[in-house]
Amino acid sequence: MTDTNAPATAADASRYPLRRILILIVAFAAPLIGYGQMALGIGMTPSDFSAQGDDTLRVAGYAFSIWALIYGWLFAYAIYQALPATTENESLRRVGWPSFYALAGIGLWVVASAANWQWATVAIIMASLLVLLVPLVQNAKLFRSDSIRRRALTAWPLGLLAGWLTIASLVNLLTVMTSQDLIAPGTGPLWALGAVALAALAALGVTARTRLWTYPVPIAWGLIGVFFAGRTDGQNLIAFAALGAALLIVVGVTLILARAART
Repeated sequence: MTDTNAPATAADASRYPLRRILILIVAFAAPLIGYGQMALGIGMTPSDFSAQGDDTLRVAGYAFSIWALIYGWLFAYAIYQALPATTENESLRRVGWPSFYALAGIGLWVVASAANWQWATVAIIMASLLVLLVPLVQNAKLFRSDSIRRRALTAWPLGLLAGWLTIASLVNLLTVMTSQDLIAPGTGPLWALGAVALAALAALGVTARTRLWTYPVPIAWGLIGVFFAGRTDGQNLIAFAALGAALLIVVGVTLILARAART
């Protein structure tokens, strides 16, 4: 049986420079694909794609400004892990390829949404979430043993991305289901409330397991976006449920991290 905690082998050492270069490339390619697609007017814009089925659950447009923070922090991660001065370590090994796949997924999602390949967008965003979230949860203890600097340049930006992909995947799924008429008339609010509850449970559960504070932040941010969109659309039940879930995340995460700090 392979010891996953063993130091990097010679084979690992020969492969990781390629991994680092690919991560650097895809980190910068992802936003270029997104903004380039909109600038050139190729296919549907993300907002046009979402408008096809956002009657069940919608996030206010301002909430997507969080991508500026996500991309900026991911750039820092990509540059840090690619620097020759950054020695190979277990944390980079555990999240290296998963982060590459997740970043590639961001670009692929733009392509799929532009082509209106609806179910492909669902598969891509969920796969990107799982491939990143699983190693973050499985190796939580390892990341907590890292220095603050290493966590700030590795686990924290990837946790931020995973958090946004969590709520985005739920919204994406309901958008496609709505546009495909798979949600029965009158049941939309139940689906929306279920998604809100699932997002809150994920935020609290993953944070309790990982103590990764950046993971719940974008989920709470997205839920506040749901609140404002719901108020605008006259869906007060969904709006205030989302606001309550966001407040629950803030209080719950604060208590989780405060308790962790005392142990």
